[in-house]
Amino acid sequence: MPVIVVMGVAGSGKTTIATALARQLGWEFLEGDSFHPPANVAKMSAGTPLTDEDRWPWLRAIAARMDEVQAQGGSAVVACSALKRAYRDILLGGRTNGILLYPRGEKALIAGRMQARHGHFMPPALLDSQFATLEEPGPDENPVVVDIDGSPEQVIETALRNVQARLTQRT
Repeated sequence: MPVIVVMGVAGSGKTTIATALARQLGWEFLEGDSFHPPANVAKMSAGTPLTDEDRWPWLRAIAARMDEVQAQGGSAVVACSALKRAYRDILLGGRTNGILLYPRGEKALIAGRMQARHGHFMPPALLDSQFATLEEPGPDENPVVVDIDGSPEQVIETALRNVQARLTQRT
């Protein structure tokens, strides 16, 4: 059963896109942020970027849940920053049925969106560290890339159309 990982920097629309895709496809939605241990949330809330050592157990927990969903015959859409190739390798490495979706946008656009949202533990001040960490997916990762400069509805529509095309190619 397929899995989709929607990756990208904070504020790029990962959760919005992943939630909509899961609803449209009838798949389980997994919010990567909910897998963070309390210590990671506390660090980010305090404005401290996570280290790779902070991220490994978090990524392994997400991958384990993805495996559980698939073992039960289900499919999932995961919202997870997965900023580095090594992180994506934990989530998608060895999964021939995985799709990487990358909502791509300019830093200024994303910063504006982050300023407008409320109640999220990721402060806008960490956006610079997110972009510094970001390793955009290469052609060998075969990502579905969606530009996020349109309305949320337009971005979701484009993402869904491109993912459905990718799923059709595989059958």
